[in-house]
Amino acid sequence: MTQTTLETTTVAAGLPQVSHPRNPGMALDMDWVMGAQANTSAIERRCATLPGRRTVKKEYQAAWLARAISCIDLTTLAGDDTPGRVKRLCAKAMQPVRADLLEALGLPDLTTGAVCVYHEMVPYAVEALAGSGIPVAAVSTGFPAGLSPYPLRVKEIEESVKAGAEEIDIVISRRHVLTGNWQALYEEMKDFRAACGEAHVKAILATGELGTLRNVARASLVCMMAGADFIKTSTGKESVNATLPVSLVMIRAIRAYQQVTGTRVGYKPAGGISKAKDSLVYLSLMKEELGDRWLRPDLFRFGASSLLGDIERQLEHHVSGAYSASWRHAMA
Repeated sequence: MTQTTLETTTVAAGLPQVSHPRNPGMALDMDWVMGAQANTSAIERRCATLPGRRTVKKEYQAAWLARAISCIDLTTLAGDDTPGRVKRLCAKAMQPVRADLLEALGLPDLTTGAVCVYHEMVPYAVEALAGSGIPVAAVSTGFPAGLSPYPLRVKEIEESVKAGAEEIDIVISRRHVLTGNWQALYEEMKDFRAACGEAHVKAILATGELGTLRNVARASLVCMMAGADFIKTSTGKESVNATLPVSLVMIRAIRAYQQVTGTRVGYKPAGGISKAKDSLVYLSLMKEELGDRWLRPDLFRFGASSLLGDIERQLEHHVSGAYSASWRHAMA
């Protein structure tokens, strides 16, 4: 096994964020879209080597896990969400790890990347996070299916932005991908991007419902061409959510788009990432495929909640040498 040597100071949270231009989009290039292919067997072989080939230990592992925390969109998207639950989650976002552990790690200012909620909960999250610098992300456009009337989907974005959401996670119409109607997907994404105004937009592809990795590659390109600031795997509500093969396809689409346009687009795997060791694999994949610049929360996020609890357990082990029970690290 190889120790992935990224210096602690470059991975740890608390670094000033380097701003970069938003994705302005480009004209739909159908030749590029239709030329996108995916060699499934080669992709799966590449991904199968990642967990065993890359490992980090001791202070390096602690630093990478701290970086993972800073890239989490701490999320609650349940039917029984209440203002109180959201406010407690926001408190956890502002202090994601116990104060004594943060002091021992030398990371007193560590926070999560954002808090993600339904539209109805946006005002409560905005109030709870005021002055923290942590943005509120709202899921929108008829999340998770994206099948509500089109004018209502656009209006929902506008209302979430008006309520204070700085990031909008939209869901695309899967039928456009499944029927190959790339022009319709492009126009839809452009409308959603325009409705977001200054708020960053993350395009959720719902990759578990797109059928093939080739469709994932093409949908990724179309959404970026239409101005998506991030592309995201899943809503977390599908039967298959984030996977390494899907991530590799989307990451390489991001790399190709950056090489052609010079514009960086972010990536967000969501759903099913609940273990600290899994977060390390995803960070390694980002580093190898896109480089260190994509290890910052302005270009990489985890859509997760339970992941934070397991990372906190691992950090306590690093500090104390002993594992604690999961109930000691409640989300709220």
